[in-house]
Amino acid sequence: MYQEEAVDVAVIGGGHAGCEAALAAARMGMKTILFAINLDSIAMMPCNPSIGGTSKGHLVREIDALGGEMGKNIDRTYIQSRMLNTAKGPAVHSLRAQADKFRYKEAMKEVLESTPNLRIRQAEIVDLIVEEGQVKGVVTAAGACYQTQAAILCTGTYLRADCIHGEYRQHSGPNGMAGADHLTQKLESLSLSMRRFKTGTPARVDGRTVDFSKMEEQKGDENLVPFSFENTPEQIRRPQLSCYLTYTTEETHEIIRRNLHRSPLFSGVIHGIGPRYCPSIEDKVVRFADKKRHQIFLEPEGEHTHEYYVQGMSSSLPEDVQRDMLRTLIGMEHVEVMRTGYAIEYDCIDPQELDLSLHIKKIKGLYSAGQFNGSSGYEEAAAQGIMAGINAALWIQKKEPFILRRDEAYIGVLIDDLVTKGTNEPYRMMTSRAEYRLLLRQDNADLRLTEKGYRLGLISESRYQAFLQKKNAIQQEIERVRNITLGGSRKVNEILTACGTAPLKMGVPMAEILKRPEVSYEALAPVDPGRPALDPLVIQQVMIQIRYEGYIEKQMEQAEKFQKMENRLLPEDLDYTAIHGLRIEAMQKLNQLRPASIGQASRISGVSPADISVLLVYLKQRKRT
Repeated sequence: MYQEEAVDVAVIGGGHAGCEAALAAARMGMKTILFAINLDSIAMMPCNPSIGGTSKGHLVREIDALGGEMGKNIDRTYIQSRMLNTAKGPAVHSLRAQADKFRYKEAMKEVLESTPNLRIRQAEIVDLIVEEGQVKGVVTAAGACYQTQAAILCTGTYLRADCIHGEYRQHSGPNGMAGADHLTQKLESLSLSMRRFKTGTPARVDGRTVDFSKMEEQKGDENLVPFSFENTPEQIRRPQLSCYLTYTTEETHEIIRRNLHRSPLFSGVIHGIGPRYCPSIEDKVVRFADKKRHQIFLEPEGEHTHEYYVQGMSSSLPEDVQRDMLRTLIGMEHVEVMRTGYAIEYDCIDPQELDLSLHIKKIKGLYSAGQFNGSSGYEEAAAQGIMAGINAALWIQKKEPFILRRDEAYIGVLIDDLVTKGTNEPYRMMTSRAEYRLLLRQDNADLRLTEKGYRLGLISESRYQAFLQKKNAIQQEIERVRNITLGGSRKVNEILTACGTAPLKMGVPMAEILKRPEVSYEALAPVDPGRPALDPLVIQQVMIQIRYEGYIEKQMEQAEKFQKMENRLLPEDLDYTAIHGLRIEAMQKLNQLRPASIGQASRISGVSPADISVLLVYLKQRKRT
């Protein structure tokens, strides 16, 4: 073993979590090094070629509002962009963009290479140097030792990874990359609880062998919405590629049923636990046997390739079965497979080993993020990555950790779910997991989080000033329309009638008229000559805040009650076995997980409301003594 130059933060893994972690730490002034087994794997998209989607789009916009890179990078490299769930309310609107997956990783690597304080290095980390319960360094397979004050584990699906389809098992990481075979042993020797999870990916097919005329074309949106709040629609506008919708058939399902005995999922070959919310096609056919067909989307992998990703057909069936079933899909009767779908098993940590800052409780200075923490998805990984990078830097600076609550961000929901509740399967973010989703909309992520990113040093002064201008413009316009009264004049009533809503009999504030779903901000322009020229995003916020005012206020009241429980902190040295009245299960769970607050304690499985009442009484008595 030989010594290399010391660093402040070592990031282990160059996936989406590792990229955001390394960038955050370096941008906060830490001397940072990012290790990847293969530099070509940096920001790789081994599964779907897209960023965002339902709830995941919220995460990307929150990452951007904090000063992260994922939103900017997909804006640079998208080939199609769509806003999902527009028929529903703004709380569940979610942006999703198809990426040119080759350009995406190249662009992210370029950002990493050009960031001050950041080095990237191709090497496998096989050992951690831990002394007196604190990480002191990392060691590569070649024997190089890098002293470090903090390390962040972002190993993705690489730890002791096996790729499986049918009877074939390949000991490798995703997409044919080398796996990481040695680090798990070290982590287990540190008494960390490890797990074995599984995920999967579908086949890629040659678009030249697909009859797209038999499918439904899915075009991108005309009205673009960037992921990054720093970009405008015109700045990112470019020609878009189409995706295509097709369906499985009864013949598809019959081929799958006939070959279930060859599926490693059903034959017992796969032992890792897979994601319930993203099942393989064979799992869907078994679980939903009454369904005659399943939707399948063909998504281009890039602008300069003929490869298409077959969304909805994740499978670990043998190659010949995958080929045969794909050829039963409408429009794919003569399709040629370019890459076989597979399942991948990998090691990860029990996320209840972490605290809310993503710090591994048993080892000072050691953090983790991404699929290593039991989550799934690029966006979930990147969200944890930026938080781990921020907190590693703050720990070195001897500052308080940066923690987002459940009522502040989807990122807060994600981390709290993982750390407090744990997970028995790869965790996927969903809007239904967020209790305060009307407050945590993707459109207001900048209003919620930019101030925090600025205080951390991740938001530039120019961006912060632009944010303040937008925030002030929203507040001023809301105040203005509340104070303008529109009478029941002929002109006003003509507009209202044309909008399909009842005319006025007397004057009312303009804000009250805007609460009517039929009336748009633009519709009232002829009777509102004093309105200022405003950015469309400002108008959007004005309309949402006025139209949903009652619902927002009600949810803010709920959030305030939640905050009171979160603010009731629990002492770090509290011995729960000494608290009379707690049930044994609650004692064990509380001692194991060491919740930071009464609020967090109340969300632990096995801790009842009665246990919380006992805790509150105990804390009150302790305060008196």
